[in-house]
This record gives sequence, structure tokens and C-alpha cells, in this order.
Amino acid sequence: MLKVGVFGVGHLGKFHLNNWKEIAGAELVGFYDPDETNAKEVLQRYKLKRFDDPGELLTAIDAADIVAPTDHHFRLCESAIKNGKHVFVEKPLAQTMDEAHALVKLVKESNVKLQVGHVERFNPAFLAVKDLKLNPMFIEVHRLAQFNPRGTEVSVILDLMIHDIDIILSIVKSDVKYISASGVGVMTDTPDIANVRIEFNNGCVANLTSSRISMKKMRKIRIFQKDAYIGIDFLNKKSEIIKLKDQETDDANVFTFDIETLNGKKSIAISNPQIPEVNAIKKELEEFKNAIEKNTKTIVSEIDGLMAMDVAHQILQKIGNNVITR
Repeated sequence: MLKVGVFGVGHLGKFHLNNWKEIAGAELVGFYDPDETNAKEVLQRYKLKRFDDPGELLTAIDAADIVAPTDHHFRLCESAIKNGKHVFVEKPLAQTMDEAHALVKLVKESNVKLQVGHVERFNPAFLAVKDLKLNPMFIEVHRLAQFNPRGTEVSVILDLMIHDIDIILSIVKSDVKYISASGVGVMTDTPDIANVRIEFNNGCVANLTSSRISMKKMRKIRIFQKDAYIGIDFLNKKSEIIKLKDQETDDANVFTFDIETLNGKKSIAISNPQIPEVNAIKKELEEFKNAIEKNTKTIVSEIDGLMAMDVAHQILQKIGNNVITR
């Protein structure tokens, strides 16, 4: 039985509590949160033991689930790793690159597993297409959200765009060549809306737009590659594949039609892959538990978290003093 403690039981932390309670082979030992309102609600709702000192909770568990604000990630992760505890930590891995590098070094020197909470890796719309042969030439990303004070201790880059940075780095098998970026601070003193262009050494280009001051929500990635288009709607959990038909198919889920091109008639196939019924948060926590039990690499490792942070901080550096604040 894997003994788990949750550090931070705010909005997202409560989702983690709910899911840990449903995961077989995991035991919720207790939680740590200095916020009295959060703690009181969890005590009443979950009847879970509250630890007033994070060190005391660490001694009672095998794995720490850190869902605290970003500026607390390093301190809590460092303490857990040094005490030989496995760590699940919400994105971003840490607040600064120095902290992220220090955590990677600590994990390498220890015998623990660390997984970063890039939950979109487990979104059913992405799971439906991730095993396709993806070789992107151009990627278009829109992640738009309505303003919410929660999470504004960091810029929109580290709050929202980092999800898509991680997804892109997981499917583009090439190093970053060049980044250009612009951002605007509207509601906070950090960028609340940003547009970024990432060029990779293999020629792939990704164009990302993220905003936390939009009237509507959107979380979409469009992938263009040789003879194919893949659309992923993370918000509505839908995926679409449009490609040149290479063979006859009797699949009722595939719609085909012919078009005239300069190179003659081409057959186009449109399909909507079956979306698995997956609770993304539960899935990522289950995979973290499986990596511990099977002694395998975590799906979103500390290296993945570091790489996403590195690109995010390069973007912030590009934006630099050009950001317009209120």
C-alpha cells in the first residue's frame, strides 16, 4: 500500500484528494496546508488528518503529492527527496531555473521517482492520437481562459502556455533553434496574454497563443504534417484526423471524398478517433504510482519538467522589458 500525503489542498488539491481516494493500492495518510480555510473545509469534508508541520507528514508517507503554489515547490520537493520520498509535483516543476536544475540533480542522486503534473499528457483527446506517427511541420496552438486570480503568482507562460510547451516538446523530436515572443500584462504585472513562435532544428515551427483574459475558453492544438492534419481539442475532448487516403477502408467512422489538385485527383479521409474515457488527473496519479511500484521511468519526468521550464523561461526572457503592464 502506497502511503500518500498531499501538500496543498486548495482548488486543485481537492481534486487530487478525490482521485487518490479512488486509486486502488494507495492510502491517503493526511495533508498539510497552512491556510485555515482550506484546512477546515478538508477536515470537515474528508475527515483526513491534518499535519501542522510538513516534516511530520513526510515521515508518515512514501510519496508526496505537492499541489502548493509554485513558489513553494522547491522547498517542499527538496525536503521530500532528501527524506527519500517519491514526489508528484504540479507544473511548473519550480519557480526558477536554478531551483529546477537543483531538483533534477537531487533526483539523480537519490532513489526516488518524480513526476511533474503536466496533466494534458493524459487528456483523452491527446491519448487518442499520441500513438499516431506524428512528424509535425507546423503546429498552431490556442489556449484561452477567463481571468481567475488563482495562479497569477506566475505569468501566463508558466501558468497556461507551459502545458502546450510540454506537449509540443513531447511530439517534436528536435532541439529548439529560435524563439520569438511578445506579451502584454493587462490584469497583472506579468504577461497575461502572449504569442510565441518556436522554430526547431528539424524545420518544424510552432505558433502558440495563450491568454488568461479571454471571454471564451479554448484549448486546441492543430498539427500539420506531410499529407495529414491532426486537430486536438483538449477542452471538449475531441480529436480529428484529415489525411490523404492511402488504402480502402470499411471503417464507418472514416468519411472519404475526392478532390482535384494540380497533381490530379486525391482521396481525402476524415476520421474522429475513439476518445478513451479517462479522468486525466486520476490517470496521471495512477501512472505515478505504477512507476514507483514497477520501478519504471515516470511518464512526465523531472527532465521533461526542466525542458518545459527552460523553453518557458527563454520565452519570458524574449518578452523581457517589452511587456506592457497596466
